[in-house]
Amino acid sequence: MECRDIIITLKGYANPENVKGMARYGINPHNTLGVNIPVLRKMAKTIGKDHALALELWETGIHEARILAALIDSAALVTSEQLENWALNFDSWDVCDQVCSNLFDKTAYAYEKACSWSRREEEFVKRAGFVLMAALAVHDKKAGDEVFMSFFPMIKSGSSDDRNFVKKAVNWALRQIGKRNQFLCRKSIALAAEIEFIGTKTARWIAKDALRELHRQFKPIDTHLPPL
Repeated sequence: MECRDIIITLKGYANPENVKGMARYGINPHNTLGVNIPVLRKMAKTIGKDHALALELWETGIHEARILAALIDSAALVTSEQLENWALNFDSWDVCDQVCSNLFDKTAYAYEKACSWSRREEEFVKRAGFVLMAALAVHDKKAGDEVFMSFFPMIKSGSSDDRNFVKKAVNWALRQIGKRNQFLCRKSIALAAEIEFIGTKTARWIAKDALRELHRQFKPIDTHLPPL
């Protein structure tokens, strides 16, 4: 299937009312058609994996075309340069999250970028670093606990960033790591207590929200664990 044919199909699904609704949830309405994710997933299944086509779709700049690009790209063919270029193009939280959790986390550079991007200043690049941590915690079943504990200093540091799209990703990473198993849950609860002690409004929100979910997920067996 040609890129131009896909764009024609996407525009056929355009829904201005959906765009208005997406904007209310903080999704950038610029170059957005309002096509639902299930439609994009169905299209991706029909198209199949195609790295070259994914690159073309990304270059259109269309919101849904970029999400579709992540769904059809082949992770084995993605280069570090591509990851950097795409991350710098992120202009909406949903594109960032879809690309990171459907493609970037499956590449050979996922852990490297999670660490380096979490220290970046650009809002959506930094968000991408923490979204990658969350996605890896869910999808990489073979990784050891120590790999995820290595993210803790970055999560603690990121908890001082009060930008909405960053702080929510920091919180997401902390929660997903804690939900992997009992050991990481206990370690994440302890980290959340450290974050809460920072004392800023953002840090307190990140910690309290994470503790609420982690205490529901597992019953701590250590009576010295911080209370909810």
